[in-house]
Formats: sequence, C-alpha cells, structure tokens
Amino acid sequence: MKTIINTPNAPAPIGPYNQAVLSGDTLYISGQIPIDPATGKLIEGDIAKEARQSMENLKAVLTEADMTFENVVKSTIFLKDMKQFSEVNEVYATYFDSETAPARETVEVSNLPKFVNVEISMIAVR
Repeated sequence: MKTIINTPNAPAPIGPYNQAVLSGDTLYISGQIPIDPATGKLIEGDIAKEARQSMENLKAVLTEADMTFENVVKSTIFLKDMKQFSEVNEVYATYFDSETAPARETVEVSNLPKFVNVEISMIAVR
C-alpha cells in the first residue's frame, strides 16, 4: 500500500507524478528543482540559491510526511555542470550532520526539467 504525499509548500508536480510516495516506512521524494512554491517562479542565476530552494522544497515534503532530514537515508544530486559541485555541496552540508548524513551520489547531466542547474531527490525512512 502506498500513500501519496503532496504539499502546497513545495512546487506542484509538472508532470504525471507526485511530490512523494510513502510505502510502509519509506518515503520516496521526487526530484525537487529551484521553484519557489509561493510564486511558481524559478530561482535562477546563483547556484547556491538554486540549491537552497531545492533543499527547502525537499524539507517541505519531508515535513508534510512528518519527517526531517534526519530521516533521509539516500539522496541524489543532478547537476548541469559539475564545476558547481562545491557550491552546491556547501549548501547541502548545512542541512545534515556530517556524522549521520545519508548515502549520496552526484551526477552531471546534459539537461534537467525547465533547464535548471540542479535537481535533488531523496529517500527517507521512519
């Protein structure tokens, strides 16, 4: 059985998917891009701000599922340009305790939805 998780505090899906699916005690969060849910506009031009908005969108979905970043066991960061890794990693690090941070991979891709520079997805467990 699965429970669909959606919140107005994160951007609405731009396709046939949901913000997250809870299956048992595991939450699968769809990739979040830097869209401000209050305005529906993209955050552009500063990779640190883009990464922060993506993380805040993930935080909103986690909160809706009664979880926090402490519940995250796996994350994936998609970057349009790996040269921006250190700036994104700096922002990402502010959301986790390094001793209990989740497993993660970061991959460079040729394009992302709405042609953004970063997208982040996560898996969390209660």
